[in-house]
Amino acid sequence: MAIILSPLPYAENALTPILSAATLQTHHGKHHRTYVDRTNSAIADTDLADQPLETIIAAARARSDTALLNNSAQTWNHGFYWHSLSPAGAPPQGDLAAAIEASFGSILALKVELATQGAAHFASGWVWLVARDGTLVVEQTHDAASYADLTGNPLLVIDLWEHAYYLDHRNVRPDYLKAIVTDHLNWDFAAENLARGTLWDYPSA
Repeated sequence: MAIILSPLPYAENALTPILSAATLQTHHGKHHRTYVDRTNSAIADTDLADQPLETIIAAARARSDTALLNNSAQTWNHGFYWHSLSPAGAPPQGDLAAAIEASFGSILALKVELATQGAAHFASGWVWLVARDGTLVVEQTHDAASYADLTGNPLLVIDLWEHAYYLDHRNVRPDYLKAIVTDHLNWDFAAENLARGTLWDYPSA
């Protein structure tokens, strides 16, 4: 069972002009695909060949297999990122809205925190909304670090690598972040992750 390139949950042009079809074609069709292909190449004819991606990530961490860990973690992160975005993000509702209010004071305050931490993050990485011990927090990870490096269950993530935004926003990461947090976060996806209380599973074939 090979790891698949998880399909986009919307059309390639659905996030235009914030993220253009050209960006999605390159980011999803080339960057994400490369991580998938390298993961599959690394696990071929091994005990991990038929395992789900989460098992592969855990094994790579346990074995200190940096190459496999980087590619498998980046595969998972990107699948989660595509679902964290929405062409027209409806505002959070219900338990998620209540949790945001309790943890940050308001949805606006959370958006500011995500954008601020994302802009301040040095070099490549990710900024996450995480459910931890009954509260919500914003956390950063570097490079290919994944959910396994967080202190709780991820609800949303924003990619901070330059290839995520450079075609549309050049080197101005704050503009990309402001646009994403203002209108294009998938709060329904975050609510599903919060309600389930366990890790999102990367799609399988």
